[in-house]
Amino acid sequence: MFGTIISLAIFFAAALMGWALAELKGNSCNYEKNDEEEAVDQQLAEQLHKNGFTELTIKDVIKSISTKGFKTT
Repeated sequence: MFGTIISLAIFFAAALMGWALAELKGNSCNYEKNDEEEAVDQQLAEQLHKNGFTELTIKDVIKSISTKGFKTT
């Protein structure tokens, strides 16, 4: 019984250490876009808006999806 409790405590300690390591690793790696990537993103956004792109609202999506099946004629 005592061995089980110790094993469980070791398991939780290892899990907490692994979680802390993953959190620290995730916080230490920050990605920043360079000027080239920013220019490409800006160019694509301009093309989308020039061609008439608009974001759909949830009401527009509900109108356009087929949740009731298809009409048979």
